Amino acid sequence: MKSAPILGQGRADARRIVVVGGGIAGLAAAHRLLELSAARRAPIDLLLVEASDRLGGTIATEQIDGYLIEGGPDSFLTEKPWALELCDRLGLTEHLIPTQGAHRRTFVVHHGRLVPLPDGFVLLAPSRLGPLWRSPLLSWRGKMRATMDLVLPKRRAEGDESVGAFVTRRFGHEVLDRVVQPLVSSIYTVDPAAVSLRATMPRFAEMERRHGSVIRALQRATGSREGQQGSGPRWSLFAAPAGGMQELVSGLAQRLPPSSVKLRRRVTSLGRSTGPRTWRVNLADGTTLLADGVILAVPASRSARLVGGLDHDLGRELSTIPYHSSAIVTLVYPRTEIRHALDGFGFVVPQTEGRSILACAFSSLKYPGRAPDGDVLLRAFLGGERAQGVLDRDDAGLAALVQQDLGPLLGISSAPTLVRVHRHPAAMPEYQVGHPDRVAAIQVRVARYPGLAVAGNAFTGVGIPDCIRSGEEAAERVLGG
Repeated sequence: MKSAPILGQGRADARRIVVVGGGIAGLAAAHRLLELSAARRAPIDLLLVEASDRLGGTIATEQIDGYLIEGGPDSFLTEKPWALELCDRLGLTEHLIPTQGAHRRTFVVHHGRLVPLPDGFVLLAPSRLGPLWRSPLLSWRGKMRATMDLVLPKRRAEGDESVGAFVTRRFGHEVLDRVVQPLVSSIYTVDPAAVSLRATMPRFAEMERRHGSVIRALQRATGSREGQQGSGPRWSLFAAPAGGMQELVSGLAQRLPPSSVKLRRRVTSLGRSTGPRTWRVNLADGTTLLADGVILAVPASRSARLVGGLDHDLGRELSTIPYHSSAIVTLVYPRTEIRHALDGFGFVVPQTEGRSILACAFSSLKYPGRAPDGDVLLRAFLGGERAQGVLDRDDAGLAALVQQDLGPLLGISSAPTLVRVHRHPAAMPEYQVGHPDRVAAIQVRVARYPGLAVAGNAFTGVGIPDCIRSGEEAAERVLGG
């Protein structure tokens, strides 16, 4: 194998850092490396290597005839500061827009109809009992069981448990099946019975530990906002660039030296070097990159294959994080062809309803500028175990399946005027019970190799802010603080 680094010569005293993966975590890592280099006046030769022909990973914004179509995430949570802080440093803050003020609520499909999620229901639990008691989503037995949280003793056992086990224990099966399961599945594409509470929503475990009752803890936390309207996610805490999420990708890419980005270059393995550079990054074209530091910002399953020859145990630990595939089907209809009032931001679908889609967002109502006046842009989500076999269909087949689900729910009898399908194979990690311990074990093994770091959505969060933090922290580890 030839040794022909494509980093260029650079300065003799510059550290050479290779970032593998051009998704949001890899881009954030590369950008942070440059920031740290400038702040410390410590020159680096940076190379970002991406196997595909574009940067951004699952982020992909299309502008088609006045429609803004997001092929992946359409926003980020501002409560987690890392994305917002990055936008500040990139000069993008003035381009950010919040969700529109009207109709910040979510529906749940119940017996074939869209029923509003009770006001004050916060992902796993109600913060207000009045709306819960008035909701047709639960039977009177289900409502009685949910309020038992107020008197049930706190959990004595230590350690992790699934979201499903937690909700069933505190609020009963109806709350899980009819409310929590569709909300959690719309975020993580998996059943709550398979999702780690500590890894995804640790604050609920902390509420139980500190207050006993989760409802009581939520009431105390939201007491000053008791009159607020809305249900489901705290929509006021979400923001997006006016021109789509691609603006964030472009803002990062523009900060990188053009010569530092190499597209259509697939890394096949990682090894140690006996020369002055510590690492050998081997590419599919036979090229070897010699580097002082490497950040693997690719799915954990991919990182497992890259490090397998270097550290079998590290590869095995990384490979234990499973992934699910998903797809987003975007459809446009004239508003006059939809009979539903569309007085919300979208709906989620319980598995018990027997439909293919996990959820649907009314995108043009959620953010301005997504569709011309008079049209409605909808985004339907498929994925996880419910999509087994479904995602094997071609784009036309997926679109037809989504139309079959949406028609009776929204009162649509006509064909869409525009359809786009975006697929994300094996892109969503599953945070199984015990995930935090698994991640800790991975980080211990990675720490044995100075100059090596891993980043991405497989470890401490799947959202855009979490991925940005992961990338930036990896940059800081590789450069030593």
